[in-house]
Amino acid sequence: MNTIRIGWAGLGNMGIPMVKNLVRAGFDVTVYNRTVAKANSLKVETGVRVVTTPRELIENVDFIITMVADDNALKAIYQSPDGLLSGNIPANLLAIDMSTVSPDTTKQIAALCREKGIGYLDAPVSGSVKPAEDAQLIIMAGGHEDDFEKAKPIFDSLGKTARLVGENGSGNYAKLAVNTFLGLTVQALAEAVVFARKNGITPEVLLPIINSSAISSGVTKVKSPGIIANRFSPAFSLNLLNKDIRLAKEQGLNTPLGNALADSLQEALRKGLGNEDMMAIIKSL
Repeated sequence: MNTIRIGWAGLGNMGIPMVKNLVRAGFDVTVYNRTVAKANSLKVETGVRVVTTPRELIENVDFIITMVADDNALKAIYQSPDGLLSGNIPANLLAIDMSTVSPDTTKQIAALCREKGIGYLDAPVSGSVKPAEDAQLIIMAGGHEDDFEKAKPIFDSLGKTARLVGENGSGNYAKLAVNTFLGLTVQALAEAVVFARKNGITPEVLLPIINSSAISSGVTKVKSPGIIANRFSPAFSLNLLNKDIRLAKEQGLNTPLGNALADSLQEALRKGLGNEDMMAIIKSL
């Protein structure tokens, strides 16, 4: 049995399968989630312990891991009156945020943690629900090398590769770059399908051609069935992709394709598609 104790905050589409993988790997896991019913359901399934405040989560653990939707949620977990930093801090604690948030937020929280004697890594992931379930995520970390090496056994249980890319905030920059490319790929695939359809070529005919050509990718292949069926259950929602492109623009993304993608995502949200998968951009077009 692994003696490493982990406190985990955030049980969304990604957090639940990631916690399951940690439990499967033998880690001792305690969870916090704003919706307590979801945490209790996971307790029944996996045996994790459940607490009702972040302050309780930080007690008697070696690592704190957060996987939440956005900057505001992360700040609330750390800085609210019953937040992670409001209680007694265990010695040698390491905090890891695996959310996709602004590098600015990361640097602020990392500084607060250092004041309390806590190490901090930003370690966002590339991959959606299926890679999370299969422990095939790609992890991009920012922080000190010693902290990264300390966290490596955890990362190895969650992903197929983990890489330290720089200081705090660097993991976030790398993730925003990856998701910019992801968004552009999805937009390009949608535009190609729309153009072909307008000229009498169905997705059933076009997509196998794309997926057997030099322009195929994991994204084109995994999104093809949904396009053909016209079903867009959210593996990664348009709302979340829009959030990431907004963060990238706040950090200096100002290119022709980047700006066009941001505009296209905003239009899709205006049409009420935000909660659908990012590939639903095709419905907007």
